[in-house]
Amino acid sequence: MISFLIWCILFVLCWPLAILGLLLYPIFWLVLLPFRLLGFAIDISFDFIRNLFMLPFILAGRR
Repeated sequence: MISFLIWCILFVLCWPLAILGLLLYPIFWLVLLPFRLLGFAIDISFDFIRNLFMLPFILAGRR
């Protein structure tokens, strides 16, 4: 009986949180999108700089 009561309380408390999460997830995704794009651009910039410095060693045949 106590297990059923705990399941009922869990159902009453969790379904609004699940719906709220489903509604807020796209908003958080859109808010975080510029930071992902910025991280992607910084990663590409660092890769370019690393490859630019490594180019003479690659051309010389050493790594």
